[in-house]
Amino acid sequence: MPQSDPHVPPNGETLQNAVRAAYAGHAAQQWQVAETIYSEEELTWLPRGAITSAPGLDHPIRAAQLHAGETILDLGCGGGIDTLLAARAVGPSGQAIGLDMTHEMILLAQANAQAAGLTNTRFLEGDMTAIPLPNSSVDVVISNGVFNLAANKDLVFAEARRVIRPGGHVVAADMLLAGTLPESVRDDPRLWSG
Repeated sequence: MPQSDPHVPPNGETLQNAVRAAYAGHAAQQWQVAETIYSEEELTWLPRGAITSAPGLDHPIRAAQLHAGETILDLGCGGGIDTLLAARAVGPSGQAIGLDMTHEMILLAQANAQAAGLTNTRFLEGDMTAIPLPNSSVDVVISNGVFNLAANKDLVFAEARRVIRPGGHVVAADMLLAGTLPESVRDDPRLWSG
């Protein structure tokens, strides 16, 4: 009998559906996290909808060292705050692509990009375990508080690696667990979907 991975919940699809449903509801919530993470200049430039829809953990754009003309992929883009900042950093010759598994967040991100007047953004609805982009199609993958929501993190990292061009990199702000959770915690969809 094959051994199961103690880090991957056995009911990953159920957990991902719970996360998807929770974040669809989060699209209508107002968060006050962005004010503690982003600079005053960024907050002045960003649309209010992007600011209030951002429950992220940190500022991956600062560490990403983005350059004009690059293509950036924001995994779990939510309302698009980091996608918008990436689009601004890479300029009109570059592109920022936001990927989110919830239709509601994609609509919110598109509205925020339009409010910001950005034309170099694109938003895709999809799962980060099956990124709907070709191999070697992006320069940098960013993520802000999203890897922890994936039931199969190895698959997410494999997908990120697949879409990155040679010489590209991943910049993620996230939480890490040193150890193994008890099954009762690991398998509870309510605890995954915050």
